[in-house]
Amino acid sequence: MSWPRDDAKLDRVRALMAEEELDALVVRAPDNVLYLTNFWGMKGYEAVVFPREGEPTLICLEASAEDAERTAWTTDVRFLAGYAPDDPRPPTARTLELAQAATREHERVGLELSLGTQASDRMVGEPTTFTAAWFAGFGDADDAAPLLARARAIKTDQELERMRLANEIAAAAMDHCRLLLRPGMKESEAAAIWNGFVHGSGTGWQGKVELALGFSLVWSGPGIKTFTATGDLPVQEHEPTLFEIWVCADGYWCDHTKNLCPGELTPEYAELEARLLEVYDKAIDHCRPGASLADLDRLIREGLAKAGYPGQPSHPIAHGVGARAHEPPYAHQAGAGELEAGMVLAIEPGAYWQGGGGLRVEDNFLITATGAEKLSPFPDGVVIG
Repeated sequence: MSWPRDDAKLDRVRALMAEEELDALVVRAPDNVLYLTNFWGMKGYEAVVFPREGEPTLICLEASAEDAERTAWTTDVRFLAGYAPDDPRPPTARTLELAQAATREHERVGLELSLGTQASDRMVGEPTTFTAAWFAGFGDADDAAPLLARARAIKTDQELERMRLANEIAAAAMDHCRLLLRPGMKESEAAAIWNGFVHGSGTGWQGKVELALGFSLVWSGPGIKTFTATGDLPVQEHEPTLFEIWVCADGYWCDHTKNLCPGELTPEYAELEARLLEVYDKAIDHCRPGASLADLDRLIREGLAKAGYPGQPSHPIAHGVGARAHEPPYAHQAGAGELEAGMVLAIEPGAYWQGGGGLRVEDNFLITATGAEKLSPFPDGVVIG
């Protein structure tokens, strides 16, 4: 279940390297390792030396040799021992030595010096962080994080195909939950149904996905709040159950917020849904090449204020999606930037009531020459069960 080498993507990276006169990139974030080599590591000990000319070097655990042979786009793979009887140092020290050896012939090297977030490796429970030795190990290196963000912002055809798979899995999991959601069920039970479908049915999806992982926050009725964990509150009969959901399919992501309701919505929620969808539709119409990201943020927040929800939402309203669930570009009024064809944006307006309750809608949109294309087949708004 591998993918052919995506030369359109790699050529764009090398063109940007030429603009900035960088001889090589040295990356260790799992999403950047995946982006440049198609290898999604297990423990986060991996790194890639990606030269402007020549073959990239993938550094990974010996235990991952079979995975690397099957999936990696490079033939130059160098292995490190997870445990070495004669070397008590942590594995990242051996990763550093191998990366330094692979960069000896390169003069100007770029590192992910200003990287803010990174996607997880396949074994997500204990993310690996690199120490100061890594960042000091390549001399006077340049910051390559902005270059990688620029490259990753525009999706290739292959990337879009992979993201569509993640979107399909997420939607199918919501259809599955729609059949099983019942009033009185714990929020955590609803989340487990969704996550179980993603991992169980998404792995092997269409014979194209080797590993699908789901990440969710599920709240119902008065339990709907931002930045809180899923708990044991009951699913409400006439109020939304909100699914804040991510699917990662072999390293490519989708990010949605979908809503189910077992029973007719209360008038208060029906009114909130209508106002929120009006703002959402205007935001989608705004999204076309050349549109301002700052204006997108302003449009949503001003629209919600006019609808009676000033200061909402308390979270960002739009961001890029790709080899991370949240990646550049971001829409906020303190920044700049314009949308370009080929970007994929998550748009997520929401409004929340004091003390609990509220609503959010979110989907992923491909920016095309004529506007925004919705990637998920699952409906927006509140879906009545």
